[in-house]
Amino acid sequence: MRGLVGAGLLVCPAWAGGLRVASLNLCTDQLALMLVNPADIVGLSPLARDCTESVLCVQARSVPVLRPTAEAVLTARPDVVLAGDYTARLAVMAARQTGAVVVTTAPARSLEDVVEQIRRVGRAVGQPERAENLAHALEMRLAALPRTRKTSSPVAAVYEANGFVVGEDSLADDVLARAGLRNFSATAEAGCCHARLPLERLLLAHPDLLVRDVSGPGYSLAQAMLDSPVLARAFPPPHVVAVPAQLWLCGLPQTLDAVTILQNAREQLAKAGEPQPSDAQGPMSPRQEHTTMEKTR
Repeated sequence: MRGLVGAGLLVCPAWAGGLRVASLNLCTDQLALMLVNPADIVGLSPLARDCTESVLCVQARSVPVLRPTAEAVLTARPDVVLAGDYTARLAVMAARQTGAVVVTTAPARSLEDVVEQIRRVGRAVGQPERAENLAHALEMRLAALPRTRKTSSPVAAVYEANGFVVGEDSLADDVLARAGLRNFSATAEAGCCHARLPLERLLLAHPDLLVRDVSGPGYSLAQAMLDSPVLARAFPPPHVVAVPAQLWLCGLPQTLDAVTILQNAREQLAKAGEPQPSDAQGPMSPRQEHTTMEKTR
């Protein structure tokens, strides 16, 4: 959330009571918290209070929790129900049958999608002016972050639990581009779009920057691979950066903080210059081999 209050994105005016709003999805939970008077929120999903998932978890503690079930929605009697396209379908059906206005949102694939979703949700919950202010402030910040890619830009791999890498046409891809980074998934070395990438292939390709998808506390075999000593040796600072998962699990104005983190990481790479590969760092990529040969001529 740093930087957002000063930019005027989270300043909440007081207003009179309005529509009773319920949210059944983590991403719409957070839009509701930014757009709706807390007294008018009849419930958010349980994930809204999970600080490993929700960037507005503290604010969520001041409003009720609503389980995303048909029974819970019928009991809450909301005027407006916010949900994701693919979640809580029985609860959404129940809400429609009671005459509630139902607004479903797809996962944001770009920061422009976030602007549109803010306006759409704002109209549905009876706060179009507040939504317009929030959307306009986000648009102004996006104008200073053009989505450009150069062949000379550093390559960054967002590596997730179980070896998944984020592909093109995704929110994370848009964030990388606005930070001046190329998405590893789009390179010939990756050979994939949005798929599971074995650790060995990642080490062989050796992108310039490893973006760790921080998913919070807990342990699983899928997550353990991110803590591999081999991975740590292959990507020492400044070739590794952690981006809190809560910043880009959902498309929000706070996602711009992920852009800032990645911009800083790119700047650190530039200051360090092209590293001399070593055995500890794993095999050289074709790009590193070419650079090394040029330097030794």
